[in-house]
Amino acid sequence: MEDPRIRFDSRTAFSLALKHRVDAYFQATGRSRGGGARMMLKTAVIFAWLFAGYAGALALGGFLGGSGSWIAVIAFGLSCGLATAGLGMAVQHDGGHLAYSERRGINKAAASVLDLLGASSYVWRVKHGVIHHTYTNIEGVDDDLDAAPFARMAPSQKHHRAHRFQHLYMWPLYGFLTAKWFLFDDFSNLARGRIGTHRIRRPRGLDLGILVGGKIVHFAWALLIPILVLGLGKGLVFYAALSVACGVTLSVVFQLAHCVEEAEFASTSEAQAQTRDFAAHQLATTVDFARGNKLLSWYVGGLNFQAVHHLFPRVSHLHYPALAKIVEQTAAEFGVRYRATEKLRAALRSHYRWLRRMGSGEAVGLA
Repeated sequence: MEDPRIRFDSRTAFSLALKHRVDAYFQATGRSRGGGARMMLKTAVIFAWLFAGYAGALALGGFLGGSGSWIAVIAFGLSCGLATAGLGMAVQHDGGHLAYSERRGINKAAASVLDLLGASSYVWRVKHGVIHHTYTNIEGVDDDLDAAPFARMAPSQKHHRAHRFQHLYMWPLYGFLTAKWFLFDDFSNLARGRIGTHRIRRPRGLDLGILVGGKIVHFAWALLIPILVLGLGKGLVFYAALSVACGVTLSVVFQLAHCVEEAEFASTSEAQAQTRDFAAHQLATTVDFARGNKLLSWYVGGLNFQAVHHLFPRVSHLHYPALAKIVEQTAAEFGVRYRATEKLRAALRSHYRWLRRMGSGEAVGLA
């Protein structure tokens, strides 16, 4: 991967204090940094949800007559989309960060769930695990900020007249982003050998087999089988409903942590100007939200604690609520701002306002 010449210091007093206190937490509690049996149970529950929705779509979609069959296909398709998003956030995400388990093979299996859902875990490992987690909210480097030409997400990005309405049209457009990811982005990144400004090696051996096999299996269960069982029209509607529900969910959860008024951004040139405190940078560019909502935390795999996740990505999300207290207290002691929006609706409003500000062409001050 190319070096964008942005330097971080991960051995500042603040960073070392955080690491020491989190280490002390695990030593005192005797808990594993992985998810253990609780993660296995959670994985089984979400897979059961997906299987139930899938069976319902195939059974009732073909059994019911008239409009009832279409309603069943759409309803169960949306349910499957929410379940696949849950698997991505709660299972694959931990596995991809080596946080699902302390055993590497189990982490690899959990990470590969993404391939069954339609995306490449190989590409994700570079795009998300390396680039986004290192250069968070640095425009021109963090590829997750790039929604051009559809949206302007960061202050240093180019503004187009159509962006004036992005606070309205981006919400439904989020529903198509996963299909774009599955059908185009993975192949485009590998064909070009690049993700944004970064080089990516083309997969070989087992990685290539998982990528190709995952795409085949995904489109077989999510598209081909529904078409064969339900017919072309209902099969396509099922896949569309699944994709929209999954896309909106994944996109919004990401945006609520990074593309909101409370988060800071930097251009590449500004980030290159000085060495940055890595931990402080992560807390400046990432916002936690709805920390008291236990059901939401369970479903999104702790990604409402994304600031904590960015600091300790190799720790299972099951520990995030406890670690958030340590992070918040330590940040206050060192004069580092820890950002959190306490209600989900407040976070949604903040993202709406941010889209509107960026769409207006406003040049917001950068970090």
